[in-house]
Formats: sequence, structure tokens, C-alpha cells
Amino acid sequence: MTVSRKEVLRHPLFLLAFGFGSGLTPKAPGTAGTMLAIPFHLIFINFPVWLHGTIIVLAFFLGIWICGKTSEYFGVHDHEGIVWDEFVGYWITMFLVPFNWLWIILGFIVFRTLDILKPWPIKLIDTKVRGGLGIMLDDFIAGIMGATFLHALRILYG
Repeated sequence: MTVSRKEVLRHPLFLLAFGFGSGLTPKAPGTAGTMLAIPFHLIFINFPVWLHGTIIVLAFFLGIWICGKTSEYFGVHDHEGIVWDEFVGYWITMFLVPFNWLWIILGFIVFRTLDILKPWPIKLIDTKVRGGLGIMLDDFIAGIMGATFLHALRILYG
């Protein structure tokens, strides 16, 4: 089924799944979605850690439902325009990383690289797990791997 720009922008569920319209970008919608996740991250880092973490957890579980329903409606598993998973994956990557534009950019590069190249086990999850959980889980794992990398760098290089 073809995705209608008008339909995405009018339906709240689709609007979230398509990252407030960023997933409608004709080229590299995942990158556009991740870029739009950055301003939200800049807001979340000002919250207490417990609230920041809770938002990410809720966004993940909400994303399973949002992405699953949207994917089901459009009849395509993980339509490239569905970028809510990129939002959450980037937020996971950046969780507890100190505020600094270098870290924000590095986190963006690390997360997008993992999401695009899909090293093991990300690729396995992407191909084997279906529905909303499958859409969210590969980016969740990419986010965990990205966060691990960034925190290791922070420990090694202070």
C-alpha cells in the first residue's frame, strides 16, 4: 500500500510512527528521523535520570504498538518511513552520555552506522522478529550497542 503524506500527517498514530513527518523525507528517512530525535534528547537530558529513563522505556513500549499498528495498516513490515524506532534507538544511545555537541554528533554517527550496517545480532533480529516488536527491537539493540561504545570511549578518554 502506498503511504499518503496527507494520511500520515492527519492521523496521530501515523504521525508518531513517521516521526512527526520526518519519515516522509524521500531520501534517508531514518537519518532524518534520527536528526529530529536530537532536539527531544536535548530536552530529556535536563530531566532527572529516573524521568529520562522512564520516558525512553515508555517510548519503546509505546513504539511497539505505534509501529505495529502503522505497519499493519499500510501492509508493509517496517516501512522505511516508520522512524519512531530511530528516535528511541538514538535516545538509548545517548542515555547518560554527558551533554556536549561532540558527543551528540558522535552518538548520531555511531547509531546511524549500526542501524544501517546492522551487525550481528541486529541483522538477525531485523530479519527474524516481525511486527511492532521487530521494528523496535533492532533499533533498541543498536541503541544499546551505541551506548556501550560511547560510554567505553568516555571511560577510556575521559
